[in-house]
Amino acid sequence: MKTKKKKYLWIWPISIILFCQVPAAAQNPDKLLTMTDAMEIASANYLIQSKVNYTRSSAEAVQAAKKVALPDIILAAQTAYGTLNGVNGLGSGLPGITAISASTNASQNMNASYGALYNLNINMNVFSFGLQRAFVNATRGQYEQDRADLRQTKFDVETTVIGLYLNVLTAQRLRMVMQDNVERISRLRDIILARTINGLTPGVDSSIANAELSTARMSLIDAENFEQSQTIELSKEMGVKQQFYILDTSFIIKLPASIPEQNDINRQLHPVLRYLDSRIINSDLTATYLQKTALPRFSFFAVGQERGSGFGSSFTSDPKDYSTNFFDGVNPVRANYLLGVGVTWNITDLTRVKSKVLSQRFISAAYKDDYNQAEIKYTDQLKFANQQISNALAKYREVPIQLKSAEDAYNQKKALYENGLTNIVDVTQTLFFLNQAEAASNVACSAVWQALLYKAVSAGDSSLFLLQF
Repeated sequence: MKTKKKKYLWIWPISIILFCQVPAAAQNPDKLLTMTDAMEIASANYLIQSKVNYTRSSAEAVQAAKKVALPDIILAAQTAYGTLNGVNGLGSGLPGITAISASTNASQNMNASYGALYNLNINMNVFSFGLQRAFVNATRGQYEQDRADLRQTKFDVETTVIGLYLNVLTAQRLRMVMQDNVERISRLRDIILARTINGLTPGVDSSIANAELSTARMSLIDAENFEQSQTIELSKEMGVKQQFYILDTSFIIKLPASIPEQNDINRQLHPVLRYLDSRIINSDLTATYLQKTALPRFSFFAVGQERGSGFGSSFTSDPKDYSTNFFDGVNPVRANYLLGVGVTWNITDLTRVKSKVLSQRFISAAYKDDYNQAEIKYTDQLKFANQQISNALAKYREVPIQLKSAEDAYNQKKALYENGLTNIVDVTQTLFFLNQAEAASNVACSAVWQALLYKAVSAGDSSLFLLQF
């Protein structure tokens, strides 16, 4: 399985591209923040960057796994200075103790010289029943899982930002509705106070008007708190400081260009399902690799060696046959080579690895259960999302009727009250219904977009939403 390294090069410039695309709206609260801007800002936040780094790491792990197949080539050279005295006897190696090998001399002498050793070792696994290929596949499986995790994270961040953007937009509109309601009740209270002073209405009417104004102000405070909380959530998801945003109001005043038909999830494109599927594949590849670690391994090895010594060939019989010249000692005078093949097999690994493989297979089974559960969940969500869109559209069509009726009722009761033909309670009731109708009117269109977003999330395809504005 030959894969060029350039396959993974796309990962490296991602962080640079993401940070370079952060719009100025993130720093300038007076600039219109579009939904596209918000998604681009969020794409540069720490969460996605951490996933990018995980993917970088696993991409390099694949390259490292491929290089495991390269032969071990070890070059070594050493020089030393010392005496050459040997004696017949017994001994054993102890940790940290190096024994000097030398010929047996008739007597102890302190003649010393230089010596050198030059070594080339080559070792290469030539056949291991596919162990190397399985190792590369296992590391590539982790890389594909990290890539799928990155795509899933980007999808989650993207759709979360869209949802929060719509929430903030809705919250701003509700706050404006509550402000208008405060101003309307304030004007009505001024009329009631004037009529009370002139003795045209009872004094209790002004008290009721003050109570209604107080209630409207508290509703405005609640709306402002809700707007602030949603703004904080949006800023948090975007990874910027909390501020007031000027948003694109087209999601309030117009419906999506079309409602896409999507009645079944695309299992090959759904980011969450693709990630869950990549976990299964990665786990199976890991199990295959573990299985092959218990098999024998055939290797080729070669050794080339040269030695240099300041001691002559007759030093044993002639203790004066040596040189103290450094270059005489390091000059190689003897050479050897060795070629061979070998096989290693730890038979007891058969029992050890069996348990490891079974453990990994159970993990794969658990991942498959997670996948099946998620598949059912998103299939059901998609059906519910289609129903939500139908309901949101139906409510959107009813809202103008409700608003027109509420306005007519308020204007009628207000006119009757000003002419002394009804009481303040009737007027405040119509005020309540008018405020509700205005709030419903301002969120009806947004509700359709919210339902469409829910469908996009369920289907795992953000383009179902993004292509509609």
